[in-house]
Amino acid sequence: MHPAIETIFDEAENRYLKPEELGVLNTYVESLPERMETYRLIRDQEIEVMQHVADQLESRFTDKSQAVLERCLRNALLVMRYASMSMLLNDESFLTNRLVKWLEETASVYETRDIDTALYQSLNQRLSEILTQDQVSLIRPHLTSAEKAVVSPLKSEAKV
Repeated sequence: MHPAIETIFDEAENRYLKPEELGVLNTYVESLPERMETYRLIRDQEIEVMQHVADQLESRFTDKSQAVLERCLRNALLVMRYASMSMLLNDESFLTNRLVKWLEETASVYETRDIDTALYQSLNQRLSEILTQDQVSLIRPHLTSAEKAVVSPLKSEAKV
């Protein structure tokens, strides 16, 4: 659950919710149907989306081993699932606390930033094709935090 909503419920144990707290709760509840629909679409299209991304990577990175590409794709599959849940919960910390640090370490150890950069470009493009603009705007912040974890360190290393 969104941390602000959780805090509201915790703090309101012995009182009624204040108007501003009801407003936060109302915003959360009103956005839930769109977030649920977006989650369902991503879940139902997962195989097609990831196959598209895999095809793009295989054609672009012919010099990379199948094992390396598969590792990147498995990581991206985890990212999509965690980002979708994070979006559904409307809780960016869900993804950050559970996956981002591990992604940073994995990208560094396996040196897959070039593949990951292309992967996220392809993933974002494919999601933009199957989701509405509003749905993309719901999922994009969550995907972006994962993408930054695996791609951005490359930019800072290039400056050194």
